[in-house]
Amino acid sequence: MTRKTLPLALLAAFSASPALAQARADPAGSSPLIAALSWVQGTLLGTVATSAAVIAIAIVGFLMLSGRMEWRRGVIVIVGAFIIFGAVSIVAGIRSLAGAM
Repeated sequence: MTRKTLPLALLAAFSASPALAQARADPAGSSPLIAALSWVQGTLLGTVATSAAVIAIAIVGFLMLSGRMEWRRGVIVIVGAFIIFGAVSIVAGIRSLAGAM
């Protein structure tokens, strides 16, 4: 890029409008994909997964307190559970920040 086109490129980049794909509803033919992703989300965040995560965190906590597990590995397991169950909130926060820009 030359010095003359750099300001124009920066102006175009910062004055971009939101993509039209974000303003519309789901694209045609995407309902099987959306249904599959909803099933995966329900499976990952359902009752069985929540019960397994509670049991896993309890076991990890007991192992850490008894000195049988490194604290670092235990904290990684607990943070991973928070990320899995907080993924919806994390994505919503990122989307709201992107929409505010």
